[in-house]
Amino acid sequence: QVQLQESGGGSVQAGGSLRLSCTASGATDYNRCMGWFKEGPGKERKWVAAIDTGGTTTYDDSVKGRFIISRDDAKKMTYLQMDSLKFDDTAMYRCGASRSDCGAALLFGFHYLGQGTQVTVSS
Repeated sequence: QVQLQESGGGSVQAGGSLRLSCTASGATDYNRCMGWFKEGPGKERKWVAAIDTGGTTTYDDSVKGRFIISRDDAKKMTYLQMDSLKFDDTAMYRCGASRSDCGAALLFGFHYLGQGTQVTVSS
């Protein structure tokens, strides 16, 4: 079993930045693909960014050029640098881990999700 714990959320004004962190513990074969998701009030969970073990990244169009996902497997950490934040970025952000490659994970779902960290952007 794998536990994922997010941190780094907070309240910022539009145009500001935040850096989210995801710490993993437990099993060691869980992280072929790591990703970040957002869950807005009354909205379904939406994929934001993903990264595979080779460092290849992929982003939703809404965050391209503003967010950067990275990972440090030695520390079991995954990060999401969020710049030029917009009001619409307001959401609970959850970290995900998958034993599958990112293509499969994004199609069929991630095996593990954390509880999330809240990001609030004021306009």
